[in-house]
Amino acid sequence: MKVPFSDYAWGAGAATGLVNTSALVRTAAGEILTDPAALADFLVEHGLRTGPAARLPSEDDLARVLALRQETRALLEAEDENDVADGANGLVARVATRAALLRDDAGRWQWHLVTPPGCSDAEELAVLIGTGLLGVLHTLGHDRFRPCSSPVCHGLFVDTSKAGRRRYCMPGLCGNRLNVASHRARRQAGERPPAG
Repeated sequence: MKVPFSDYAWGAGAATGLVNTSALVRTAAGEILTDPAALADFLVEHGLRTGPAARLPSEDDLARVLALRQETRALLEAEDENDVADGANGLVARVATRAALLRDDAGRWQWHLVTPPGCSDAEELAVLIGTGLLGVLHTLGHDRFRPCSSPVCHGLFVDTSKAGRRRYCMPGLCGNRLNVASHRARRQAGERPPAG
């Protein structure tokens, strides 16, 4: 796998996505990564697997990714940016990566971390997440690691938006829930008979 240094949003998105697959966050749906097939879907969704030829992850792969999820959550919750840097550097150091100057899809030269063949899913995901978190920490700052603003959600996210105003771990889910609840409350308040 090739992880570009400059595309920290890819790794930060994978970190956010992984942390928010747990039953702690998905209280209504429950655990998302329930079996190797669900892990395969997650890996495809986050650009780590392409094509039908990819092998199905094993139960061991799933166990390792679930352990990585706990580590990633701890990094996103860390109050000290030095702890984030140390932890993210540790994720990248798990695999003997090499730096390489390679062309991207548009033909431009970009620095990449390249993992050796045969890396496990958890190792590749750790390198991607570690690189993404380090990129965000360096480029945008530690204040971009945030908890979801929804009062009923325990999700976390890394805000890589330009404006830095993202509020929800899953805007389409958490943000929509609050908008619907606010709409219903306004509607109910408007339908009540006047006091008096």
